[in-house]
Amino acid sequence: MSPRPPEAPSRDCDLCPRLVAFRSANQTNHPDWFNAPVPSFGVQRAWLLIVGLAPGLKGANRTSRPFTGDFAGDLLYATLLRHGLAVGTYGARAEDGLRLVGCRITNAIRCVPPGNKPVAAEVAACRRFLAAEIRNMPELRTILALGVLAHGAVLTCLSVRKRSHPFQHGAIHHLPGGLVLADSYHCSRYNTQTGRLSAAMFDDVLARVSLNRAPVAATFDDDMIGAIPPKRRKRARVMTQTTEPFNGPEGERR
Repeated sequence: MSPRPPEAPSRDCDLCPRLVAFRSANQTNHPDWFNAPVPSFGVQRAWLLIVGLAPGLKGANRTSRPFTGDFAGDLLYATLLRHGLAVGTYGARAEDGLRLVGCRITNAIRCVPPGNKPVAAEVAACRRFLAAEIRNMPELRTILALGVLAHGAVLTCLSVRKRSHPFQHGAIHHLPGGLVLADSYHCSRYNTQTGRLSAAMFDDVLARVSLNRAPVAATFDDDMIGAIPPKRRKRARVMTQTTEPFNGPEGERR
């Protein structure tokens, strides 16, 4: 039997040479920053998993907590607080005392990539850690993907065809086994400055996601790469996809 892959990357993870080199340069230039694979934030018994792209250079890579210390975090945490998915005060630092409620946050790529642009090999190398996140969340019901890359990474982890569930802002995908995958444009400064995503649009997505708080019975196909705990690996009944697009003024934009 082959050894079980690690649940999370080590601080000196060496799976991606380009990211290792970038991390080393940042450790030299900014020795007081975190400069390591950023761990997930929130309890594993959460019903909601939010999946972003990768740590921001001056955000999570600096502070050690996903979406903390940059504009994306300002929008994300303000919205989570408004919908009761977090309590406390967001102070843009890991020690601000903010707590998530029924929610956990991770990234498809755990290390900051140069130019905030990971390559395909890095996405594939980090996929084992995203699969472990899903596998280790026994009460998971909904995954919110922030952007096309996160959306695709989640579907690949679950062995679900991307063609059957294309990314669309505000879409709600009912996946085989009962999991719900919701889509939103990434809450980055670029997307808000260009008008692709507004605070109101993002708020609408979280409002719809929050409707799935009630318990549901989820089953999963045995071929889903072991991303689900063995006790929950029942033969899934194939569900018909339901994609419910957001009907806001920019709902059709990528």
